[in-house]
Order: sequence, then structure tokens, then C-alpha cells
Amino acid sequence: MKRQNSEAVLYLQQAKNISSGLYMHNAKQLGRAVTKQNRTLMSAEIEQTLNSPALPPKTGKEKQLVYTVRDWKEYVGESLLIIFSVLLALVLTEYFNKLHEKENTKAIIQSIIAELRHNKKAIQETRQYNAAVFGRIDSAIVRSDMQDQLVRDGEFHLEVIAPQGILYRYLDDVAWTIAKANNITSRADIETVTTLTRVYQDQAKMMKVEDEMAKVIFDRASRDPKQIGTTLRLIRDIYRGWAVDRADGVLLQIDQAISRLESY
Repeated sequence: MKRQNSEAVLYLQQAKNISSGLYMHNAKQLGRAVTKQNRTLMSAEIEQTLNSPALPPKTGKEKQLVYTVRDWKEYVGESLLIIFSVLLALVLTEYFNKLHEKENTKAIIQSIIAELRHNKKAIQETRQYNAAVFGRIDSAIVRSDMQDQLVRDGEFHLEVIAPQGILYRYLDDVAWTIAKANNITSRADIETVTTLTRVYQDQAKMMKVEDEMAKVIFDRASRDPKQIGTTLRLIRDIYRGWAVDRADGVLLQIDQAISRLESY
């Protein structure tokens, strides 16, 4: 009986050893397979790492996307801000336009004032000259020697009675023309515009004396010694009607116009 038990124990021990050996053998083979697979995976990872582009280093400030949820009040506020900006731009544009228009008007007014003062001086000098011409005409009417000098060799010698010509000074209207082109009349009161219009119209009539005088001088009758007295009287009447009698009135109107313009 004991012998059978001993043999059984021995058999169990041998079986245990055989099982342990098989386990160790299998474990070693499994370890080799796992190691080989790990090496293959590591090689693949290393090759992929070497072939892939380098990643930028992390700075710790990665960009984050933030989405803001807005309500209707914010949209209304932005719309009102846009409307206000547009209205403000329109108001500023209108303000600067009016400022520019005001400066332009002031410059034009100053030009008209300077022109009127120039014309005033020219009319005063012309009035003195015309007074001397009147004296020569009156002398020529009664003096035959002057008449002989006035018409000789079939020519009319105007220098006998008007040594400086018919128009002693020219009257300018450039500033007034520019003012009308810039619609200055819409920015001035009616009385000022009326006064200026009358001044420049009378100045134009005074300048017309040269054209009216030419009609008499170029007429054949002016070369007839028998009609020289009549020709001299016509010349005197033209001077009086177109230039001399207007001078005092135009000077007064110029003073009034300058006074009104200086108030702007």
C-alpha cells in the first residue's frame, strides 16, 4: 500500500515538473514573440517620427475659439451707432461746405470792394480830364484856328480836343462778373444787389462813350469844315450824356455799395 502511495506522489511530482517546464517554455516563446512585435512597432514609430514634420513647440498659449452669443439689444445698438455715424458725417460735411462757402463769399466781396475803389479813383480822374476836354471843345467852337487844326487834309484830329483819347481811364467789372458766376446775389440782401447792379450798369454806360463818339467821328460830315461847329457840339453832348453827367451819381452809388459790402 505504501509503495503505491509513493509511486503516486512521484508521478504527481513528475507531472508537475513537466507542466512547469512546458509553461516556462511556452512563456519564453511568448516573450520572444511579444519582444519581436514591440521592436517592430517601435521601429515603425521611430521611422514615422523621423519622416513627419517637426511640430512647433508648445508655448502654453494655445489659441482658443470663443463664440459670443448676442441678443437683439446688441444688434439694435450697433444699428443705431451706424446711423449716428452717417448722420454725423452728413452734418460735418454740410458744416465744412458752409464754412468754405462763407470764406469764398468773403473773398469775393473783398474783391468787389477793391474793384469799386479802383473804379472810383478812375472816375474821379476821368471827371477832371473830361472837364478839360469840355473846355477845349468850347474853345474850338468859337476859334477858327482850332477848327482848322481839328479837320485838315480830310482827317479828323481828335487830339486837338482830347489829347489822351476819349476814355482817359477804363472801369473794371471782373470781380462783379466772377461774383455773379458764383451766385453771390443769392447770399446778399436785395438792396445791396440792387445798388451793385446799378453801379456796374452806369459804369458800362460811361464806357460806352467811346463807341458813341466813334459814330460821329467816322461820319463823313465830321470831315466837312463847314459842319465842324455841329460836329463839336455833338461831341460835347455825347460826353455830357454818357460820361460827365453820370460821374457824380456813380461816385455816390459806389460809396453806398462799399459801405453795404463792408457790413458783411
